[in-house]
Amino acid sequence: MATKFLLSFLFISCYVLSISADKETGFVGPVDPKSVSYKKKHTFSHFRFYWHEIFSGSNPSSVRIVPPQPKYSTTTTFGSVGVFDNVLTLGPELYSKVVGSAEGLYSSASQKEFALLVIMNFALTEGKYNGSTITFVGRSPIAQKVREMPVIGGTGVFRFARGYVESSTITFDPQTRNNTIEYNVYVYH
Repeated sequence: MATKFLLSFLFISCYVLSISADKETGFVGPVDPKSVSYKKKHTFSHFRFYWHEIFSGSNPSSVRIVPPQPKYSTTTTFGSVGVFDNVLTLGPELYSKVVGSAEGLYSSASQKEFALLVIMNFALTEGKYNGSTITFVGRSPIAQKVREMPVIGGTGVFRFARGYVESSTITFDPQTRNNTIEYNVYVYH
């Protein structure tokens, strides 16, 4: 009996607080899910893209804008920051069909290992996904064969998206530092 009373009291208290907070602040209110294109029926999709990062040449797609701290310049590159705008293709070859771009930034955020903090948008340009983006943020420990990062949202077809991304390096050229990375995106939208 006491448990039911306590649960009822907590429920009513939360309800009253939410109503009073609504009136107090003036900037919180209910939203009709249809007004923001939120649909009850969701789709679970798997996308496979190949990301081509070019550090060298006259038109690099990835550029370091802040150098690493001197103490870490040869080990973890801790403190370095870079930006990128890399093509997304259907196959691992650079000449395969382009379906979008990967735009974002990275920072070497670990003093102990070569691990990046990655903030990225996949801006898609093909079919019904044209103009939509998938956004993810996460830690990418480069030495691991497969890295996993969470999908935190998106735009267009991917509004309110959630899921995760797995990335793995396919090729890396130590001379030019150019690489190809496979991205498997599992997204619930």
